[in-house]
Amino acid sequence: MDHVPEGSAPVPAVADVLPDVAPQLRGLRRRRGLTLEAAAQRAGLSPAHLSRLETGHRQPSLPMLLALARIYGTTVSELLGEVPPERDPVIRGDKAEAVEADGWVYRPAGGAGRALQALRVHVPYATSADIVRVHPGEEWIHVIEGRVRLALGDAVHVLDPGDSAHFDSLTPHRIGAATRGGAELLFVHTLLQSPAAELCLGDGVPHRR
Repeated sequence: MDHVPEGSAPVPAVADVLPDVAPQLRGLRRRRGLTLEAAAQRAGLSPAHLSRLETGHRQPSLPMLLALARIYGTTVSELLGEVPPERDPVIRGDKAEAVEADGWVYRPAGGAGRALQALRVHVPYATSADIVRVHPGEEWIHVIEGRVRLALGDAVHVLDPGDSAHFDSLTPHRIGAATRGGAELLFVHTLLQSPAAELCLGDGVPHRR
């Protein structure tokens, strides 16, 4: 038995500090469409370790919770089963902070932590280096200004202002502006598993503007 100095309270075990997060971890991973192996790799864990966390045989440390919250597109509070406060349904345009990555600029157009992720996006001119994306979910885009070149599988579509596209994002796709000055569009995606800047912004590191 560990010795506790006189007058000192025993240090509580991790299981006494954290609630049982196993159901939330397992449920969020499945809702995000991630296999145990894929989620573990992104979080820097072994599949066996993540499996033990999901079955309640191990309790995660705070760094693990932060890493898992990031890849599941949620908060540590949700992982701990806390009920979030009521969300403000109104998103003010002057409060939406712009983020830039590889020439793409996006502003949040929807609430955080929702199943639908809505963005207003400036799309740079399309080049052959643009990345083809494949991931679970659906996407919807609506062109506000300029023209957009959308490659879906083997087909290429050019969208004018007022045009929209709605497609299964498991179809290989690539989005870029067909006009030199870029284009503006509304973008909605159904999953939260990827940070917004990784959905179609290339591989650059996003930064605040």
